[in-house]
Amino acid sequence: MVEIRPYSDEYEEYIRDESRTQGRADSISFPESEADVRDVLARLGGHVGVTVQGARTGLAAGAVPEGGHVMSMTHMNHYLGLRREEDADGTPRYLIRVEPGLVLSELRKALANDSVPTDGWDEESLAALTQMRQGPERFFPTDPTEASAMIGGIVACNASGARSYRYGPARPHVTALRVVLAEGDVLALRRGETFAHGRELDLTCEGGRHVHVDLPGYVMPHTKNASGYHAADNMDAIDLFIGSDGTLGIVTQVELELLAVPAVTWGVSCFLPSEDAALDLVDAARPALAHVSAMEYFDEGALEILRRQRETSAAFSALPEVPDGARACVFVELETDDAQQALAETYELGRLLTSVGASEDDTWVARTQVDRDAQTFFRHAVPESVNMLIDERRRTDPTITKLGSDMSVPDERLHDVVAMYRRTLAAAGLESAAWGHIGNNHLHVNVLPRDAADFSAGKALFRDWAREVTAMGGAVSAEHGVGKLKRDFLLAMYGPDHIREMAACKRQLDPAGILGRGNLFDEALLPGTEAATEKTTDTERTTDTDEGARA
Repeated sequence: MVEIRPYSDEYEEYIRDESRTQGRADSISFPESEADVRDVLARLGGHVGVTVQGARTGLAAGAVPEGGHVMSMTHMNHYLGLRREEDADGTPRYLIRVEPGLVLSELRKALANDSVPTDGWDEESLAALTQMRQGPERFFPTDPTEASAMIGGIVACNASGARSYRYGPARPHVTALRVVLAEGDVLALRRGETFAHGRELDLTCEGGRHVHVDLPGYVMPHTKNASGYHAADNMDAIDLFIGSDGTLGIVTQVELELLAVPAVTWGVSCFLPSEDAALDLVDAARPALAHVSAMEYFDEGALEILRRQRETSAAFSALPEVPDGARACVFVELETDDAQQALAETYELGRLLTSVGASEDDTWVARTQVDRDAQTFFRHAVPESVNMLIDERRRTDPTITKLGSDMSVPDERLHDVVAMYRRTLAAAGLESAAWGHIGNNHLHVNVLPRDAADFSAGKALFRDWAREVTAMGGAVSAEHGVGKLKRDFLLAMYGPDHIREMAACKRQLDPAGILGRGNLFDEALLPGTEAATEKTTDTERTTDTDEGARA
């Protein structure tokens, strides 16, 4: 029987995540199996709030408890099996089944090194592994910047990352889930088997209990989106639980589709004389280049921070020197079947650069893994450098932190949203740096407060941005989830009636409202709960700390 331990200072790290939000808890457990999860829920009596945690790399405080019980999934980290299927044309598909506490970097390493542990696997799984080894190397394409994220957390916030330009978020690559509901029943969901009828969904648990769910009636934006429950007419049931921020059930098993590693991957960093030129390049490149997997952006503020870091910090002295006169950078990653395709696309990218007033000479082309690693170091150095800058300022004023946005808009509104960011930042007199997934019109615009007044002004600005982005047909959270920090933004995006529909949907799966209290909407909307008197510190704060989804 798994132990339910009283909370003590020994577990201090489990009441916070990468959002730098501090919570509180009464007890904690570390289940090692689905049976343990059900046992803990039963012993808690059905009324204690439960916050499910993975690696706590999240940026929206979804894993930060507001009292109650913390259930850490870190001990559920095993590889459970592999399936082989064939598409209609005979192309093989491989689907790996894992527990939610498996770390993404470990999965990547095991697949790359052909070292997936097979303890306890059945004969069918072992045969599928033998067949997979005979073909091209396989990988899981979702790539949050924080590779220490766990698979369960990736599912919880429908994480994505840079390569979402080609592969989308995690959702389409999750093919099956096992989910323990709040009352201990188990749902086994496989993609393609259970669908809603319009906005009504009927689920059958393994024990035979039937659950009727009324899906929210809102229309989701046609853009990159991780804002609240996935809801659409006749949708697949599995998609409701992916991206649900730990509020509908506890994921105990995940099946993931593994894709073939591309034969050739090149990276091209394009430095441009202005932000307008960068936006024009993106507009031109999207229809012209057929093999782009990632399209990333770094604005003048981000490049200037890198220049300073390269000169003043030994840890960043190996950074390549940013070309003089560069005011923006667009990074394009190409994945092709052969080097000739990659070369042709690179030439076309050079032509596009010239057409927007930039120079082909101001590019870095990475063809080898060593060169691509250098580009990755450059890209990841931006958020790390910004965090170092804010940490230094916090020594003077510990109440401030960086404020990072996570909003997206449709393709046709990219220029509009960037103009809105620039206009409002200038009017507020705020320092900023922006980077992120410009191919998806999804920039992480980061306000860098110098004092408490800047911090307050930045928070107000983000609330305004949530309304403006919604009016453009965009999403207030594109990849980091909503958690506790963005629930006011979600209210601005969908409106109070649809938020009440979300709460009603949750109540049908979690009648006592014990799972993920405070995530997505105020817990006062749930039965048996009262508005918390001890709120998580500064829950209006938005502190996404890097370019990728963390989970």
